[in-house]
Amino acid sequence: MKRILTVMSLMAALAVAGASASMAQDVQGKPLHADQLANDNWLLRVAPTETSKYLLLPVEEKAPEARLKLIVDGQLRRNIDVRMALHKIDYFVPLMLDEFRGHDLVMQVHMNIDRSNRGGTASEICWQNIRLSDEFNMTNRERFRPLYHHTPVYGWMNDPNGMFYKDGVWHLFYQYNPYGAMWGNMNWRHSTSRDLLHWQDEGVAISPDAHGAIFSGSCVVDEKNTAGFGAGAVIALYTSAGDVQSQSLAYSTDGGRTFTPYAGNPILTADVPDFRDPNMFWNEDINAWNLILAVGQEMRIYSSPNLREWKEESRFGLGYGSHDGVWECPDLFKVKNERMKSEKWVLVCNINPGGPFGGSATQYFVGDFDGHKFTCNSDPQVTKWMDWGKDHYATVSFWGAPQGRRTVLAWMSNWQYANDVPTRQFRSANSIARDLGLFNDGSEWYVSVKPAPEMLAARGKRLKNPAEACEIVVELKASATITLANAKGEKVLMTYDDDARIFSMDRTGSGEVGFSEAFPCTTKAPTHGRLRQLRIFVDRSSIEAFDAEGRFAMTNLVFPSEPYNSLKVKGGKATIYDLID
Repeated sequence: MKRILTVMSLMAALAVAGASASMAQDVQGKPLHADQLANDNWLLRVAPTETSKYLLLPVEEKAPEARLKLIVDGQLRRNIDVRMALHKIDYFVPLMLDEFRGHDLVMQVHMNIDRSNRGGTASEICWQNIRLSDEFNMTNRERFRPLYHHTPVYGWMNDPNGMFYKDGVWHLFYQYNPYGAMWGNMNWRHSTSRDLLHWQDEGVAISPDAHGAIFSGSCVVDEKNTAGFGAGAVIALYTSAGDVQSQSLAYSTDGGRTFTPYAGNPILTADVPDFRDPNMFWNEDINAWNLILAVGQEMRIYSSPNLREWKEESRFGLGYGSHDGVWECPDLFKVKNERMKSEKWVLVCNINPGGPFGGSATQYFVGDFDGHKFTCNSDPQVTKWMDWGKDHYATVSFWGAPQGRRTVLAWMSNWQYANDVPTRQFRSANSIARDLGLFNDGSEWYVSVKPAPEMLAARGKRLKNPAEACEIVVELKASATITLANAKGEKVLMTYDDDARIFSMDRTGSGEVGFSEAFPCTTKAPTHGRLRQLRIFVDRSSIEAFDAEGRFAMTNLVFPSEPYNSLKVKGGKATIYDLID
């Protein structure tokens, strides 16, 4: 039989009662040979054949990270960290072999085992099952994998990065670990979409290099060739995270499919440890580029004529908003209020921890910006949140969105439990796309958050009961309660208090909640006026609620043991729409 191992076939083998790694071995053929060295080190020699595309690495999430040194023709090519299986196999991850074909690949592995808790020859589980394969199944769909939210095909995902729109295509890059469904080995992986719902995986776009792992950043299309890499080149700025954090540049001349690191990297350095997440944009007001960077608990703003040489202009943040955690993933852009024909600048500041209900969240500031200095229009003690749920972080916008839209995506998780949510082959999804605007309540300006128009276009037929993927529109009369439930008694209770003008979502009984003490909770949001229509987006493992006028948004993960198929509404009338084909 063919020497093939897919994630699906492995899961099927291990799901059999009493199944073990040795049973999987009987089905899969002989493993590769590894030599044990001193001090928990192993040596594996790999000779990729013409049909062997992958080296499949067995992962156990509770195992400590092992350091794998990939040595090609006697030279260290790179290091990767993998939780190599010691006692059991949770899933496999692929090491792609194309770049090593025709060369001698030696893998030196330090297992980092605590001998006091080793448990005999447990490390043999890994070496009995590591093997070559010509296939790796990336179509696996776990029961909690969303149907219309963007997810990685396998592995770990966190912050959205480098998002831009060009020639009818939305480009999304994201923080990605190819070697496990927990944080580590940061790369940029790439996905594209024409409708913000159906996403095509484009593979890894930017990989770690001598300067370090690839942390968050941004992309622009350099239409005027200011950087000198060609008109229309896609320019990426990102944080290189090695012994220190610095900013690096890469450029693409094929529309963002492949990138070349700039020979002059790093292009921006500082004498502080937390110095990351560059977000750049062309500012017509000064006919130059601006850049905003997160530095500890403040933002630094720069300008440049060419995207390669940057001048610091100002700093913002001292005494403003929440400082209960590190400031990260900034953005700075103009937003319009169409009704009042006015516009303001919005400075987005993601913070971890320090969110309104614990953990990570997105705060923002509304003010004025002259290309040099941002001035907040609110008092320093005022804190504004873009989303009032537990699972909305690292929010940034697409460069060049059509029709002057300001369209954003967020990472739909929380650092309190992101590594522990009950999925395995993949972890994390993005929120649905949202369009931002402005509204005022009294003397304060706030950012309005509405589902992107593409979500309205995705509506299908009307349904009698909720489905795994649906939108629920609720017309409210006054105070109301909305209950989503299933036959197991699991439920999510949403409440609107018309007197207090507060909307809340209780997920304490929503399904699987015991994986983290921080997960069961009730989140609450001010509605800034009477709530008349509510739009609720349900997917397999998430609920996103919006005021139809955009005055609040709330995003929460849920993990029901079976889909919610019952809806009860008191104080309003609901219409349910199917979503996705």
